[in-house]
Amino acid sequence: MTFRLKRRAAPRAWTVPRKGTKWIKRPAPGPHKTDESIPILLVVRDLRHLAASARETRVLLRTGAVRVDGKVVKDLSRGVGLMDTVSFGAPLNEHFRVLKDRRGKLALVPIPEKEAGFKLGRVRFKHAIRGGKLQVTLHDGRNLEADASTPWRVGDSLRIELPSQKVTGHLPLASGHLAFVAGGSHVGELARVEKIEVRNSPQPNRVHFKEGFSTVKEYVFVVGDASPQITLPEGVAR
Repeated sequence: MTFRLKRRAAPRAWTVPRKGTKWIKRPAPGPHKTDESIPILLVVRDLRHLAASARETRVLLRTGAVRVDGKVVKDLSRGVGLMDTVSFGAPLNEHFRVLKDRRGKLALVPIPEKEAGFKLGRVRFKHAIRGGKLQVTLHDGRNLEADASTPWRVGDSLRIELPSQKVTGHLPLASGHLAFVAGGSHVGELARVEKIEVRNSPQPNRVHFKEGFSTVKEYVFVVGDASPQITLPEGVAR
C-alpha cells in the first residue's frame, strides 16, 4: 500500500475540494477502512478551520487539545470514522460525532459534552474463545470479551463508555427499533425496523423498514428504541 494519495482520488465520503494541492493526507491504518475514515489533519484544518496548514495542526495536536473517543490524539494521520467522537479542549470546548449525511459524506455533528462520553459500536463478528468466553468485534475494530451466554448478536449495537471502554447498554437489531442507515441509496436516513430477511444464498441479508424501503443488513446501525440515543445530522427525521 502506498502512503501517498492524490487529492482527486480522495474517497467520495470526504468533504474536501477536489482542486487544490496535488497530494492529500492518507489516513493511517486503524479502526476504520480508508474510504470510511478521514485523517484528523483534515478534520482540524479543512472541516473546522482551526489551522491553516499541516504544521499549525501538528502544533495544536501536541498541546493535547484534540481527543478522539476520549483519548488524546497527536498523529496527523489518525483516521476518524462513523460514530467516533471528536472533542476540542479549551477555549473551544466543542464536541462532535462523526456521522454520514444524506449525500454519504462524513460529517461532524455537534453534540453536548455529556454525549461525548459514549459511542455506539455495531457488532460485526463474534466467535467463541478459550475459557467459555465470547469475543465480539465491533465496526471500529474493538474486540470485547463476554460470557458465552451474553445475548449480543451480529448487527446489534453496544453503548460504550469513553474512554473506559465499558459496555453500558445493548440495542438489538429487532423489530420496532430505530436504525441509522450508513450506506446505500438511503444513507443518512433514520428508520424503524420492521423485519430482518435472512437469505440462504450468496446474497446479503436485508432489513425491511416500516417507512417502506429495505437495505442490506451491513448498512443498518441501531441507534435507539423509542428514540435515538445520539444526536443526528440536521434534516434527519426523529
